[in-house]
Amino acid sequence: MVGLGRKADLDPPYKTQRSNRSVSAEGHDTHDRGHGPKFPEPLPRIPLVWGPGTYDSLSEQISEITEKPQPGWWWPAFLISAALLTGGVLAATYLISTGVGVWGSNIPVAWAFDITNFVFWIGIGHAGTLISAILFLFRQKWRTSINRFSEAMTIFAVICAGVYPGIHVGRFWYAWFMFPLPNPNHIFQNFRSALLWDLFAVSTYFTISLIFWYIGLIPDLGTLRDRAKSRMRRVIFGFLSLGWRGSTRHWRHYEVAYLMLAGLSTPLVLSVHSVVSFDFATSVIPGWHTTIFPPYFVAGAIFGGFAMVLQCMIPARAAFNLQNVVTIKHIDVMCKFIMATGTLVGYAYCMELFIAWFSGNPYEWQTFKNRAFDGDYAWAYWVMMSCNLFIPQVFWIRWCRQTPWFVLLIVTFVNVGMWYERFVIIVQSLHHDFLPGSWGQFYPTWVDWLQMIGDFGLFFTLTLLFIRLLPMIAIAEVKGVLPLSNPHYNFVPDVEYLKNEGTYPTEDHAMAAAFGPPARPTIEVKPSPEPVPAFIPSPGGNGKPWGAVAEFANGSQLLEAARKTIAAGYKHVDAWTPFYVHGMKEAIGRTRSRLPLFTLAGALTGLATAATLQFYLMTYYYPTIVGGKEYRSWEAFTPIFFELTVLLAGFFTLFSLIGLCNLPRYFHPLDSHPTFSRSTEGGFFLTIEAKDAKFDPDQSRAFLESLGGKHVAVVEG
Repeated sequence: MVGLGRKADLDPPYKTQRSNRSVSAEGHDTHDRGHGPKFPEPLPRIPLVWGPGTYDSLSEQISEITEKPQPGWWWPAFLISAALLTGGVLAATYLISTGVGVWGSNIPVAWAFDITNFVFWIGIGHAGTLISAILFLFRQKWRTSINRFSEAMTIFAVICAGVYPGIHVGRFWYAWFMFPLPNPNHIFQNFRSALLWDLFAVSTYFTISLIFWYIGLIPDLGTLRDRAKSRMRRVIFGFLSLGWRGSTRHWRHYEVAYLMLAGLSTPLVLSVHSVVSFDFATSVIPGWHTTIFPPYFVAGAIFGGFAMVLQCMIPARAAFNLQNVVTIKHIDVMCKFIMATGTLVGYAYCMELFIAWFSGNPYEWQTFKNRAFDGDYAWAYWVMMSCNLFIPQVFWIRWCRQTPWFVLLIVTFVNVGMWYERFVIIVQSLHHDFLPGSWGQFYPTWVDWLQMIGDFGLFFTLTLLFIRLLPMIAIAEVKGVLPLSNPHYNFVPDVEYLKNEGTYPTEDHAMAAAFGPPARPTIEVKPSPEPVPAFIPSPGGNGKPWGAVAEFANGSQLLEAARKTIAAGYKHVDAWTPFYVHGMKEAIGRTRSRLPLFTLAGALTGLATAATLQFYLMTYYYPTIVGGKEYRSWEAFTPIFFELTVLLAGFFTLFSLIGLCNLPRYFHPLDSHPTFSRSTEGGFFLTIEAKDAKFDPDQSRAFLESLGGKHVAVVEG
C-alpha cells in the first residue's frame, strides 16, 4: 500500500532541470521535452505489517492467542452466544415437532423471516471468498492480514444459512428429497428450477470455501504443531496439518493449488448470489421479476460481507492487540470497498424505482410506490435506504474510515440495513398480491424471533471457538509480506524511516512510523538448544543415512546456498522454509507443478457428471416439460453444469495436492534434528538426500558447512 501523493514544489512547466537531460555522444540533448518537468520522487512505501516484527515474534503473537488461556471477556461472550444458540435450537425443535404454522408466515406472505435470514447469511458469506480469491488473483497483498478471518466468517455464515432450507420445508425428515438421490417414489427434482440451482450453488460454495480455508490453514497448523507443549496438541495439529514441514517441493504444489482454487472461487462467488437472486427474478411477482437482481444481489452481498468482517475483526483486533498486523490502513481500504459497493447498491435501489415507473406496468409501479411511499412497510424501506446508501457516505471522510470505534458503529448500521433489504424485497413484495382481496400482513411470532436470534448465536459461537482454537491470521502469508522477506526492500537508517526530506509526507506515514521501523533480516543462525552431533539417529531408524541438513539465517542465504548446491552437481536437494521463497523452486531444480492437469480432469469429470445426471433424469427416466420447452432443452441446465464443474475441480485439486506432496507424512527423519522444528516458524534449512548419486556423508556435510550452513548434521533414515 502506498501513501497518498504529497504536495511538492515543482518547477514551472516551461522550466526543465538540466539534471533530467541526457546527452548523446555527439553532444545532442536527447531529453524528451514533451514529458515536462521532473516528477517528484516516489513516497516511501508503507509496509503492510507495522513495527519491528520478525518471523518468530509474528508466530508467537498469533499462535499464543490459541495457546494461552483466553482473556476474561471470552467466557462471558461465549456463554451469551451459546445461550442464544440454545434458543435457536429450541425454536427449531418446536417447529419441527409442531409444524411451520408456528411461524408467522401466511398467505400471501408465504416467505418471510426464513428466506429473509437465509439470503442475509448467504450474502454475509461473500466477503471471505472475495478477499481470499479475487484479491489474491489481483495480487493485493494487503489481504493477507484479514483473509483467514473472513474465510472463516464465510463458512460460519453459510452454516447459518443452511439451517433454513432444511427446517422450512415442514417435514424435516424429508429434507433429503432436495438432493437427486434415488427414492421409492421415482420422482426426481426439477433441474430447471431456480430453487434446485440454489441448492447446488450454496452447497458447492460451502464446500469450495471449506477446501480453500483448510488449504490455507495447513502451513499454520504445522506451526501450531511445532510450538505445541502438550502431547494432545501435537497429535491434533499434527494430524490436521498432514505432516506439513515447509518443503519447497510442497510449496510449489501448494502455491499452484491455492491459485487454482482462487480461480475456481472467483466465478463461484459471483454466481452464488446470482443464483440466489434467481429464486426471485425467475418468478412473475411484481418487485421480483427484474433482470437487475443478479448484479444487485452480488454488490449487496459484498457490501454486507465486508461490513460483517469489520464487525467481528475490529473487536478482535483490539482485544488481542493486533494493531500492527491488522492496521488502520486495512480498515481504511475495507471502508472504501463498503462505500463503493454501498453506492452501487443505492444505484440499484434508484433504478428499481425508475424502471417500475418507466415500464408502465401498473402492478410493478404499485408495488414500488407501496414499498417506498404509502405502504405499510415504507418505514422498513427508508431504514434500508438510510443504512445502506446514506450513512456509508461518511466514509468519504478520512477520519471516519480510520477511527475504529466509528467504523464499528457504521458497519452495524450497514448490517441492519442489509437485513432490512432482504425483508423489504421478500415480505413487502408478497404482502400485496395481484388482487386486493388477497392482500395481507406479516406478523412474526416468538418462534420467528427466537430462530433469528439463535442464528446470530450460532454465528458468534463458531466465531469465538475459531478464535480460541485456530490462528485467526494467516501466519505464513503474513510472513511473506514482511519487509525482511523482500530481498529488494530498501532499508534506511531508523531516523529516516518513512520520511521524505526529513518529514513524514502523510499522516499515514506518521502512524506507521510510530510502531517503529521494520526488523532487518537476521545474519546469524540462532543457537541450538542442545548440541547438534554430526550424526543424528532417528527413532526406529535403519542405520543408514537419510541425508544431510544445514540451517541458514535467512531466505536470501538459503537461496544462494541452494543454487550453489545444484551447481555443484547435487540433484536431490530440498529447501525447507516457513513461507514460500520466490525463486527457490528453480534454485533446487524443480519444474512447474502438474497439479493444474488434475484440476482440469476434475472439472471435466464434474461437467460430464452434471450433463449425464440432468439429461438422463429429465429426458429419459422422468421426462418433464417445463415452461413449454422440449425435454432436451439444455439452457436451464447451465447453472448446475457450472456448479458441479467447480465442485469436482475443487475436490481433485485438494486430493492431488495431498498426493503430489506425499502427504500425510506424520513422521520424518528430520524431526530428530534439534532445530528443524523452526522450519515452520523462522528457520531456513537445506537438505541433500542420501539417494543422490553424489552424496557422501562426510563430504556432503563438509560442503554444507562451506556454504555457511549451521547445525549441519547427517540424519539417520
